[in-house]
Amino acid sequence: MNAITLLPDDAVGPLTSDKQLLKRGERLLEPDVYRAAIDGRIAVIKDYRRYRGTFLAPVARLLVRREARMLRQLAGWKHAPALVGVIGGLALGMEYINGQTLSSLQVADGRVFDQLHRALERLHEQGITHNDLHGTNVMVAAGVPVLIDFTSAWRTPRWRRNNPIARQLRRSDLKNLLKMRKRVTGVEVPPELAAKVAEPHWVSVIRSGWKRNYQRFKARHNVPA
Repeated sequence: MNAITLLPDDAVGPLTSDKQLLKRGERLLEPDVYRAAIDGRIAVIKDYRRYRGTFLAPVARLLVRREARMLRQLAGWKHAPALVGVIGGLALGMEYINGQTLSSLQVADGRVFDQLHRALERLHEQGITHNDLHGTNVMVAAGVPVLIDFTSAWRTPRWRRNNPIARQLRRSDLKNLLKMRKRVTGVEVPPELAAKVAEPHWVSVIRSGWKRNYQRFKARHNVPA
């Protein structure tokens, strides 16, 4: 497997008006995302360089390396962008997908979701879960869905792929896919698939406990909604 391409920090300069800003990073450890040229190739840059020199820089570097390794593992697959390289350790360059997000489409052909379902099954067969599957993380270009933003993706070792947590991560991916399909196409989820993605009792208990504790934390610390 080829090594990750390392590019110098000046391969892409700081964010200026000549670059198209796609998303401004406002939350903690959320990168600036913009479109720019690298060696004449249009790429999308996830830029964490505002954390350089801070105590969060090592975490940002880890996020960049993790996503780069995931994209490298998926090299050549049409449902994921190609990795361009890691820029100065704190920015990630990847292929620009010239299409629309799934959430912005007025109408989506059911065949797009059929492809997306098969793509998700392919990921799961490799032990990979996306873990952040929603309409803005799926680009559709020429009728082909492309998964983007693998920041939260996880690869489970083969010997652990049948443990409860791995099964729940796969279940959550599929559940999010079915939600998108229903919202965009209006097609109801078949009963057999609805049963397949139903949460086990232990997950519901953990989720409810997390929500209660988070609400208490927000009330105690006056965190805005």
